[in-house]
Amino acid sequence: MRIAILHRDRCHSRKCGTECILYCPRVRTGDETVVLGEDGKAVISEALCVGCGICVKKCPFEAIDIVSLPEELEHPTHRYGANGFALYGLPIPVEGKVTGVLGANGIGKSTAIKILAGQLRPNLGEPGQEAAWEEILKKYAGTELFDYLLTVSQKKLKVAIKPQYIDYIPRVFTGTPRDLLKSTDERGVLDAYVRALTIGPILDHDISSLSGGELQRVAIVACLAREADFYFLDEITPFLDIYQRMAAASLIRELAAHRPIVIVEHDLAILDMLADTVHIAYGKPAAFGVITQPKGVRVGINQYLEGFLPEENVRFRDYPVVFDKRAHAVGSERASLLEFPAATKTYDAFRLEVSGGSIRAGEVLGVVGANGIGKSTFAKVLAGVEPPDGGPLEISARISYKPQYVKAPSSDTVEFYLQSCTTSFDSAIYQHDILEPLSLRPILQSSLDTLSGGELQRVAIAACLSRNADLYILDEPSAHLDVEQRVKITRMFRHHVDGRDAAILVIDHDIYLIDMISERILVFEGEPGISGRATGPFEMREGMNKFLSGLNVTFRRDKTGRPRINKPDSYLDREQKSNREFYYYTDKEMGE
Repeated sequence: MRIAILHRDRCHSRKCGTECILYCPRVRTGDETVVLGEDGKAVISEALCVGCGICVKKCPFEAIDIVSLPEELEHPTHRYGANGFALYGLPIPVEGKVTGVLGANGIGKSTAIKILAGQLRPNLGEPGQEAAWEEILKKYAGTELFDYLLTVSQKKLKVAIKPQYIDYIPRVFTGTPRDLLKSTDERGVLDAYVRALTIGPILDHDISSLSGGELQRVAIVACLAREADFYFLDEITPFLDIYQRMAAASLIRELAAHRPIVIVEHDLAILDMLADTVHIAYGKPAAFGVITQPKGVRVGINQYLEGFLPEENVRFRDYPVVFDKRAHAVGSERASLLEFPAATKTYDAFRLEVSGGSIRAGEVLGVVGANGIGKSTFAKVLAGVEPPDGGPLEISARISYKPQYVKAPSSDTVEFYLQSCTTSFDSAIYQHDILEPLSLRPILQSSLDTLSGGELQRVAIAACLSRNADLYILDEPSAHLDVEQRVKITRMFRHHVDGRDAAILVIDHDIYLIDMISERILVFEGEPGISGRATGPFEMREGMNKFLSGLNVTFRRDKTGRPRINKPDSYLDREQKSNREFYYYTDKEMGE
């Protein structure tokens, strides 16, 4: 079984020599295997294609994929047009449970949800046609999805959806959060949800003035407050701190006792705590996606990190994600790169105090703390974007800064923008160290103002790391990135400063990301929105214990070394709290 995929947004026939046609062996023999359509885009005949892959290698914009699939994947669940994306399989909503979907962006998760929500009828792999419900139900007869799809076909299903990109909300709604939430409070739970997610102070603000974290919490409440038969939440964690993530997870678990919920989430710690089962979505982004049968959440996440699915006998990644145990020991000895002095920054209603400290050459320094407690303010002060009380900091180091909220700086192409950030764009090292890990080559000819949130985030990371600097500051680089991309940037960050007189400071709420990249951490304490205090840097064990003790949450590590949240009041939770070990086991407890 072979499918040919054309990424239409990357196909620029006017900018190339139509290498896909010129070098195709079947075209040379007289067959019309590859032709240009009326819109100037390539059209590939899957019936005539022999799968040689020459067009894939010759296309200068990486716009073509030729994929060979097992025979059991001969019939897709849905396919978007000729040479379009193909989806195989669907997640299964289960009454009284939270079903997780774990996979890369562009792998078909949103398409699957549209089908489950009744917004899209699957065409069973026949592009341009609409399959009859009788045919669809016949395919799923005898499966767990039959009764669910029967309800969908009868249009008796009401669905509540929280979208992935919450920054679109102000574009379609004007007014205050109170107005929005009143219109969605069909279950009479608005007051309780407002208290749980602490959004009372912003209810009467204009919705266009809200921050990303505030918009995220409003979107979660708007979705959960509806009366629906099925709830779908697409990424609840971007821009939320660990406190808010735990609060949102508690509300979702409470609702899941009565309604089926499906959640797509890239924060593995929250997904592990929240989901009862998990579907792995694998394949090639924007080409094809396969959604597996449900797995236990612990087994599913570990298989995903391993990159191998034993039941399906599929390896979808050529390397495992490994959580090493280096953070238990004292960090390596490194020379000091720069000292930042004690400073304060005062606003009308907020005050930040920084005690001062040092950053070492070659290290990645993590920053943790609640939202509204001064982390981004500290980054701006350190980067010179905003002056502290008493004038700018006297730091001689060159600093490159990626802000928390990323916007397209212009309508230029990605290639032109990155070339303006570095003089080494055309070097092999830049291609290998920056463009490849961030998967930017396919979108180099795309305009910045047409990129999705995840694509824009990757471009912003590349721009930050492209500049010649001593300290790189990245504020929430994981937002809108999937697990695969987060793994790549952790390896990329550590490689970028390894053996150099440079360092990286990363502010993020993803515990897994902080755990994988950091040698030391800064901990922010205080009262959100009123006062904040930066303490540290601490060695990892001391710093994480200090941070999590304030949250009153404990983490353990399983046999793979993966951090997992202990269930409240479980045996391990009580034991670790009694020993004041909120994050790491001792070596003996680790089984060493």
